[in-house]
Amino acid sequence: MTTTKKKPKKLRQFDVVSDASDHQYANTYLTAYKSTNKKIMREWKLLSKELPESIYVRVYETHVELLRAAIVGAWGTPYHDGLFFFDIAFPCDYPNRPPFVRYRSFGFRLNPNLYPNGLVCLSLLHTFPGKQSEQWDPRKSNILQVLLSLQALVLNEKPFFNEAGYELMSGVRVWENRALAYNRDAFVLSCKTMLSVLSTPPKHFESVVIEHFKGRAEFILNACDMYRNGLVKVGLFDGEVFMKGKGHVSRRFTSSINKLFGDLVTAFSGIGAPVHNVVDRLEEENKLSKKKNIGLVKKLRNLFVGLMVKKKSKRHVIVV
Repeated sequence: MTTTKKKPKKLRQFDVVSDASDHQYANTYLTAYKSTNKKIMREWKLLSKELPESIYVRVYETHVELLRAAIVGAWGTPYHDGLFFFDIAFPCDYPNRPPFVRYRSFGFRLNPNLYPNGLVCLSLLHTFPGKQSEQWDPRKSNILQVLLSLQALVLNEKPFFNEAGYELMSGVRVWENRALAYNRDAFVLSCKTMLSVLSTPPKHFESVVIEHFKGRAEFILNACDMYRNGLVKVGLFDGEVFMKGKGHVSRRFTSSINKLFGDLVTAFSGIGAPVHNVVDRLEEENKLSKKKNIGLVKKLRNLFVGLMVKKKSKRHVIVV
């Protein structure tokens, strides 16, 4: 008898949920006008149809003024494959004013526009200076525009130049080098954010977190390995570059990634992600190249074996 594997259930980009208790604006009293509710419903309709695959949104049936979004970091940026969460609230006179937005930072400052206290600086939200054309327009602006701006303008390929005044330095070699260094630090903090998200996923996004990192775990670990060895600039690993010579990376960056690597392997293994291929490859490459990080590979191998033994021990109870 043959059995066919069921295809994994496709995650909904947009969904209506009930419990908003962990939302950062849950305890904020927001009284909406009837016209505001109508506008919010139109926003729901637009989001349900137009969201890109890299953005997930959950709205609340009992709190229509609240919304939560998860944005996947784009390839080519130091935020690639990360999940970044934003809690959003509509003001009572929306759309006359832009929405309130708070970033779920887990205490990290991984971008000049995203503060550890959750503050989001963006012209569209009137929290950052900008041209008139970049400001909120009650007649044209919407939530989808806000989410796309966060993904493209904030979580971008050179976030260093997001700092006010620094955009004028773009293209100058010394400042471009600083931008590369900033990208390395941003990637480290992005990895730490991944661990925090895996440890405490926001409500109603548990399945999104698990399925996303199950699918991207091996790529993320390989990217970490490429970046710490200076084989690829942070953000540009495409899954195909291996063993092509070493460029310059700081000891601090390499040390930071080495410390995070084992934690990422553990966290990804905990959700059932296939990480053994990466551990096997690193072990084989060390045998061939006789690198000095043999201790790290042995540590990863012992860690992976330990995780497997722990899983098996949970399945079998031995009575003596």
